[in-house]
Amino acid sequence: MEKVWLRQYPAGVPAQLATDRHASLVALLEESFSRHAARPACVCLGRTLRFGQIEALSAALAAYLQSLGLGRGERVALMLHNLPQYLVAAAAVLRAGGVVVNVNPLCSARELEHQLKDSGARAIVVLENFAATLQQVLRAVPTRHVVLTGAGDLLGPIKGRWVNHAARHLEMRVPAFDLPRAVRFNDALARGRQMTLTPPALGPEDIALLQYTGGTTGVSKGAVLLHRHLVANLLQAQAWYGPVLARLPAGEQLTTAGALPLDHIFGFTLVMLLGLHQGACSVLMPDAGDPRAVLEALARQRVHCFPGVDSLFHALALEPGCARVDWSGLRLSLGGGMAVRPATARLWAEKTGCPICEGYGLSETSPAVTCNPADTAAFSGSIGVPLPGTEVKLLDESGAEVGPGVPGEILIRGPQVMAGYWQRPDETARVMTADGFLRSGDIGVMDEHGWLRLVDRKKDLILVSGFNVYPSEIEELLAQLPGVRECAAIGVPDARSGEAVKVVVVRSGPGSAWPTEADVRTFCEAQLAGYKRPRVVEFRQELPRSPAGKVLRRELRGPG
Repeated sequence: MEKVWLRQYPAGVPAQLATDRHASLVALLEESFSRHAARPACVCLGRTLRFGQIEALSAALAAYLQSLGLGRGERVALMLHNLPQYLVAAAAVLRAGGVVVNVNPLCSARELEHQLKDSGARAIVVLENFAATLQQVLRAVPTRHVVLTGAGDLLGPIKGRWVNHAARHLEMRVPAFDLPRAVRFNDALARGRQMTLTPPALGPEDIALLQYTGGTTGVSKGAVLLHRHLVANLLQAQAWYGPVLARLPAGEQLTTAGALPLDHIFGFTLVMLLGLHQGACSVLMPDAGDPRAVLEALARQRVHCFPGVDSLFHALALEPGCARVDWSGLRLSLGGGMAVRPATARLWAEKTGCPICEGYGLSETSPAVTCNPADTAAFSGSIGVPLPGTEVKLLDESGAEVGPGVPGEILIRGPQVMAGYWQRPDETARVMTADGFLRSGDIGVMDEHGWLRLVDRKKDLILVSGFNVYPSEIEELLAQLPGVRECAAIGVPDARSGEAVKVVVVRSGPGSAWPTEADVRTFCEAQLAGYKRPRVVEFRQELPRSPAGKVLRRELRGPG
């Protein structure tokens, strides 16, 4: 396979990396804790924690976990918002020798029960806002140890008490719950300080993380990510972004916006882990779903790197508060998790002066696979080229490799690709080829220079009378219709054609200017072939999204 994409690498970025120079993710993190001990590691709600404090707190919690019999290979679930407790707990689980199990804190009781059962997690660190959900399932799962935290537990004695009081009694964010055997986070830390952490003998083949997929292809599955997978992806990202981040003023600490959920692989790796590894300060935002709260946090902190998804960039750029943020330090706007729309990219560049550098990845790949050069001067619409040490090929339906400009399923091989799905050898066999490539389920096109464009999810293809209809084509077109804020296209059963196109539209602006169903149809008839035109048009107030901001097309197939 000729790696034509290597010709597009920026100066100073190597084609291969020595990803084995750290024995484990723990060794990498402990090195950072020592090297950057005096530096701020995170800022949250006005409170700063330094690397040395994260080291001490995580060592205490790790010792406590070991005292419960939770050592090497034991799974510990984290059900937390973007708070300092997340950094401490994740580092503690790993330093104890355990496996982090990321849980979406907004999941339902049914989803939580499945994940705790499937992972076999014997312990969970949970924000009290979600304790009532845990209570509903605790008798049915193997989880026996609960560490319960309030949002303010690491914000200092005065501010911390106020934040916890506000969350419980003023904002009413903590539903009533009864977990009599739960141990409070700060009590667990106090106990752990009286204990001695026994460093586990971890190696590159030990499991570090079970990252559950969104269940878009059926039941939610845990991607098994070993220590070497996460270390490799950190080093790949560091090398790729290095040419831009090296231009920061001398002595100025790298600061990253932590608006992405840390329980999502994008935020876990490219905010928390990469930030800790690079000695960066992460501005953690517990209420990242509120654009105003995000902008208020950014108005108090100069940031250099902003990883985000299309919906987040779009929402922030439309807020009046965006103009009150000092964006002059922003050097890198990383777009991932979902396709970045050209309209969003234009708006973000206009408001911040920093173009979005789009990349591509999966939970199964730790996550980064491809990216545009970090010093890109303008949004390209491409998802870039494969990262160092990563191979990508595109196959047609028959399994034959396609040439430049021809759509095909994206297959990935590299040091960041998962070991498989947790306890699901059948599902692993479906996605892993004999020669080590992962079938992504995504359709892409690569040009003769190695630039990759994402066409669509394979499973989201709409088959109309034998013709392939790509939802993204329809969505990008309708986004140009005045009064359409966003939309999604899906396939629905049709007696004549097998499937027909349905569009779900979210309108914007005053009601008098809203497009009607007739407007949508007329617009599409003028610009789309007959089989691509929507048979069904539906209007909604919003589109269902995952915590990372990705549109959940599967939920649109049900009743509105």
